[in-house]
Amino acid sequence: MERWSGRVAVVTGASAGIGAAIAKELVKKGLKVVGLARRVERIEELAASLKSAPGKLHALKCDVTKESEVQAAFKWIKTNLGGVDILINNAGAAYNSKLITGPAENWRRILDLNVLALSVCTKEALESMKEKGVDDGHIVHINSIAGHSIPNLDIVVHMYCAAKHAVTALTEGLRRELVKQNSKIRVSSVSPGVVETEFMAASGRDVDPKQIYSSIPHLDAKDIADAVLYVLGVPPHVQIHELTIKPVGEKF
Repeated sequence: MERWSGRVAVVTGASAGIGAAIAKELVKKGLKVVGLARRVERIEELAASLKSAPGKLHALKCDVTKESEVQAAFKWIKTNLGGVDILINNAGAAYNSKLITGPAENWRRILDLNVLALSVCTKEALESMKEKGVDDGHIVHINSIAGHSIPNLDIVVHMYCAAKHAVTALTEGLRRELVKQNSKIRVSSVSPGVVETEFMAASGRDVDPKQIYSSIPHLDAKDIADAVLYVLGVPPHVQIHELTIKPVGEKF
């Protein structure tokens, strides 16, 4: 990770859970990290706790489902930090919404955040890298085991599974486009199993997270942050295309 020290990373959905954990670990490795989220005060609190770290965390309020706000965020990064070297597409949500009954508004929110916002952020990051002359940048999509299979759960998340399958396809599609350009920019998918975060509550589920997580094997957010550090830290000629992480004993 030494070669990334002093460089610029963007983390979407950095206000809590996996995003906050990734932002924290990158700052500890000496990176200039820009955390994007609607709840910007959460990122500001995290930044204050990291003042003695080698790097620095910048908090930007941004709803990544709104292209104009994403563009404004990347403009701020260019003006203040010179551009982007790393993008961690972490923002995501799921809603307990059946394919038979909907509501369609929940489907829209899932696809807007997990697929379209990810794609817009990726496009802006790649444009920034090109303008900055970065040819060793890295795009990391925080995917899910739901992007490779359909877990048999009590809650109905089939549209979420479809969105995460799209992320799997987008990862490979971007890799192929970068290869055609003879680019050395890498793209990776990191697919966790169940992780204990605020994800369920943020997705509007009326459940008790403590009760859920106490009954099943699960990962911690830092486990995923450590995996991202591994993906970023391999030699420049190595590309971790897909990294799947499951807790021991996971049954689906």
